[in-house]
Amino acid sequence: MSESIENKMLHRIAGKKKGWVFAPTHFLDLGNRAAIDQALSRLVRSGDIRRLTRGLYDYPRKHPDFGDMPPSVDRIAAALAEKDNLKIQPSGAYAANLLGLSDQVPAKIVFLTDGSSRMVHVGNWRIKFKKTTPKNMATAGRVSGLVIQALRYMKQENIDDKIINKLKRRLSVEDKKQLVSDLRYAPAWIEKVVRKLQGE
Repeated sequence: MSESIENKMLHRIAGKKKGWVFAPTHFLDLGNRAAIDQALSRLVRSGDIRRLTRGLYDYPRKHPDFGDMPPSVDRIAAALAEKDNLKIQPSGAYAANLLGLSDQVPAKIVFLTDGSSRMVHVGNWRIKFKKTTPKNMATAGRVSGLVIQALRYMKQENIDDKIINKLKRRLSVEDKKQLVSDLRYAPAWIEKVVRKLQGE
């Protein structure tokens, strides 16, 4: 029975392609938790998957010279959010980096969440989940949410034409429309920035 579960799990993992990050909860339709945990342990030992931290694994991407590559922080966060049924939103320096407004990759990545605050260590990554208000989470998962959080981090006095032009190039027409419709969730000063993005 457990071998059958293991084979089904391996088939699912392979179907997700290299780089997938997952938790035991992704397989609960295949068997009970004890059987899933045992199968995961065997797959780690066989080298098919990698254990990242307690209750979190990945199907590692491999580099021809350097072997297993570090997991993507976005995939780690997405797997943790799915596991605990949470909404998440990149914020701070990480949001600015994702939009190309900053070259700095922060040592501590911050995601806003509707769940409880906590810190997760995975390899060299320190990922902080920070509980926030429903208003801040209203745009989670949308480009508008990313823009609002990046601009808040960069602060009003630092938003110059260079930043505006970078955003103009980065955002599609649809992104800009979404941003306008989500302005009610942003500080008032961000509306002026969005008007400049639209060339008004």
